Amino acid sequence: MRIRSLGVIDDAVVELSPGFTAVTGETGAGKTMVVTSLGLLLGGRADAALVRIGARNAVVEGRIAVPEGSAAVVRAEEAGAELDEGTLLVSRTVSAEGRSRAHLGGRSVPVGLLAELADDLVAVHGQSDQQGLLKLSRQRQALDRYAGYAVAVPLGKYTEAYKRLRAVNAELEEITTRARERAQEADMLRFGLEEIAAVEPRAGEDAELAEEAGRLGHAEALASAAAVAHAALAGNPEDPEGVDAGTLVAGAQRALEAVRAHDPALAALTDRIGEIGILLRDVAGELAGYADDLDADPLRLAAVEERRAALTALTRKYGEDVAEVLAWAERSAARLTDLEGDDERIGELTAERDGLRNELGALAQELSQARAEAAERFAAAVTEELASLAMPHARVSFDIRQTEDPEGVEVNGRTVAYGPSGVDEVELLLAPHPGAPPRPIARGASGGELSRVMLAVEVVFAGTDPVPTYLFDEVDAGVGGKAAVEIGRRLARLAKKAQVVVVTHLPQVAAFADRQLLVEKTNDGSVTRSGVKVLEGEDRVRELSRMLAGQEDSETARAHAEELLAAARADG
Repeated sequence: MRIRSLGVIDDAVVELSPGFTAVTGETGAGKTMVVTSLGLLLGGRADAALVRIGARNAVVEGRIAVPEGSAAVVRAEEAGAELDEGTLLVSRTVSAEGRSRAHLGGRSVPVGLLAELADDLVAVHGQSDQQGLLKLSRQRQALDRYAGYAVAVPLGKYTEAYKRLRAVNAELEEITTRARERAQEADMLRFGLEEIAAVEPRAGEDAELAEEAGRLGHAEALASAAAVAHAALAGNPEDPEGVDAGTLVAGAQRALEAVRAHDPALAALTDRIGEIGILLRDVAGELAGYADDLDADPLRLAAVEERRAALTALTRKYGEDVAEVLAWAERSAARLTDLEGDDERIGELTAERDGLRNELGALAQELSQARAEAAERFAAAVTEELASLAMPHARVSFDIRQTEDPEGVEVNGRTVAYGPSGVDEVELLLAPHPGAPPRPIARGASGGELSRVMLAVEVVFAGTDPVPTYLFDEVDAGVGGKAAVEIGRRLARLAKKAQVVVVTHLPQVAAFADRQLLVEKTNDGSVTRSGVKVLEGEDRVRELSRMLAGQEDSETARAHAEELLAAARADG
């Protein structure tokens, strides 16, 4: 892994052993930046404050070996990443403005993809994780993770039923709490529909009536105009001497007929005048018929206006025209059907709710049983691990309990509270020595004991749900003496199955590492390329001496350091 311009690190290369790597150094030397760098490669949150002062951006690049055919490889290839001889090249850039970019196998990818891969590749644990282990929800999650499919399958079914029950309860509450508003809405819709039904409007009727009203209201003027026009076209019987358009056109046609044979152009004009004469006679006939058919009945006019008034009353309330009124009626009828079906819907939802509660109770019971069985195995495995971590008499157990709740679900004849993860409250208990009552680890474990419990839990996970790499950031805090030696020994054993990286201040732990990295600052307070180096031989003895006594050249400390290394090699 190469780190540039990150915190106190200017430019450094970190070479991790495939087994157990210990990262050591003075307080403030930048050991935490090594952990932070790994976190960035694994999709951790970017922070502009991480960028070294004066630099434009911080860059972390790493080469990660991935198991062939693993889920991580499949997901990476789906994203277009290319593998380089079984390894993935990963880089993360954080700008001084806080922007972040990620690359995987030579392809730009979302940062979230790195976090997805991290779940299958690396388990990261620090002091904050110890505090997280104190939370009941985390303890339940740890147990569920250990149980595997035995819990995952019923939990998946339970979760689906729980979500559906929440949706059903929400709909029931919405219907019942808004019953008054819905009843009022139904009354309003019912009144409107009845009002429209009483009028029985017909699509396009308003336009037809407007046209008829205009004709009836001006019947006399229309008849008089039609008579005058007819007389102008066909003549007035009462005035035989009068000149009309038809007579004039007929005369023009007769005048041309006599000479049309002498000029084709004039013949064409004669034919056109003939067509005009025919058209004049047709129009005159229609005008005569129009006048005869014109209805001037005032009673019909009154009926039309009354009908128009009824339609106008509807359009004032329900739409711009009759078409919109009819559309409103269609929508409202559908809505009224929904509202009037509330009682039936309430019955359906109530039946579904009761069925879901029974189903949840059965699934919760199955879930509790699976957790109880897994808890016995998990507690026994963690207890066995604690024996190898200088806690030979400690006993770990789980308290799985439920809380009575009259609004809950029935499990084993009791009505208990339920939530998205079941009905169980899971609490990890520790009895540190014989005769001590089991107490919650939040109250019954010291800092050192908590560190060892967490390490034991992770070692148990390594046997059931392994990942290729484990990173521990000073999880040995509060531990010393023999317990520290046992932690180092246990981490070395874990490193035989997976890669283990530990940031530590304990020489007893560092002595067991296959590779020890020293992070040290230069005089200007930065960590350069040469500031992260692999310690071997005399250099490693000097660093362990410093960690033991704060004095690299102390003969006593050197002897102790050599003794630690010899014991660690013998144990391996």
